[in-house]
Amino acid sequence: MSTPVSRNLPVVIAAGGTGGHVYPALALADALRTRDWPIAFVTDERGTAFSDQKSGTEIHHIKAASLGGGACSKLKGLTQLGVGLLQARAILKRLNPAAAIGFGGYPSVPTMCAATQIGIPTLIHEQNAVLGRANRLLAPRVGTIATSFEKVAGIQPNSVGKAVLTGNPVREAISEIGKTPYPSLSETGQINILIFGGSQGARVLSEVLPTALASLSASERARLNVTQQCRPEDLADVENTYQAASISATLKTYFNDMPDRLTSAHLVIARAGASTISELMAAGRPGLLVPYPHATDDHQTANASNIAAIGASWCVPEPEFTTEFVAAELRRFLKDPTVLAEAAANTNKLRKTDAAERLADAVEASIKFNERGEAA
Repeated sequence: MSTPVSRNLPVVIAAGGTGGHVYPALALADALRTRDWPIAFVTDERGTAFSDQKSGTEIHHIKAASLGGGACSKLKGLTQLGVGLLQARAILKRLNPAAAIGFGGYPSVPTMCAATQIGIPTLIHEQNAVLGRANRLLAPRVGTIATSFEKVAGIQPNSVGKAVLTGNPVREAISEIGKTPYPSLSETGQINILIFGGSQGARVLSEVLPTALASLSASERARLNVTQQCRPEDLADVENTYQAASISATLKTYFNDMPDRLTSAHLVIARAGASTISELMAAGRPGLLVPYPHATDDHQTANASNIAAIGASWCVPEPEFTTEFVAAELRRFLKDPTVLAEAAANTNKLRKTDAAERLADAVEASIKFNERGEAA
């Protein structure tokens, strides 16, 4: 066994600026800090989510871009990634980190490529049930692939051996919800429904749900307590529909108390991004999930199908997410609330409350078993 490197060396975390990448990256950073590892973040110029990190945490910005679009866009993206690679090499050579960890998104590509070139121990984390394009590019090059699901599509046969199941870290406030009992339900009592579709809400949820809920009988509507995140342009119409139907509803474009809202929820209706899936499982809440149909490689359908397969949620393709379908499902839940309670109980089958610690273990394993020149 090789000598472990000094904990005076930082662990570099490379991630894009979207919530799906940021939240698990921040959770890992907290776990590693408790083990006395210094942290340095590398992101692109849009990655402002790391700006409020603890004093002493280095944050570096490099050039990065996707490779989508036409020929000109691809050429521009390659140029940006090339510049980012040179910037990342300079940063890594100066920091001499113990390891480099990538959380997906194109901002992680230059840093992780530079790390593999220099010989720094590397690990990438995949939040979805389908390997993302950036991680697909990096998978053959890195030392370890940490996954959130037991089965992840897109990992090539020659890379399967370096995959390790850690789960997807979530915020501590969300994990704490899973330690509390599922809210009690009765055949005549109130059902709390939490609806959201990402940072700006999803149009299909604002179009279908108010009409579906309004179509229920007066006695059914009286049992509903709705919390819904809406796009700004949808807010007034959604509010008018609920008011006309005498449905109790709290509507906002953004909720800054989401853990509290999730704690009281009996049912979540949402898209099926990695963060949503992980937080539902961690909190122990069932979901009626409508995967975004244009997600890369249809990864949201794969995410939702994984938890639907264990009876913890329901996956509804957007074309099937109609007013009639939703109304029928709500009637089913209202008539027999035990369906929701049983789905909530099934989240235990995938819950990994220690995902951040398991991921930190994988990081340290990649460090300890990699030949390095620095002594402890």
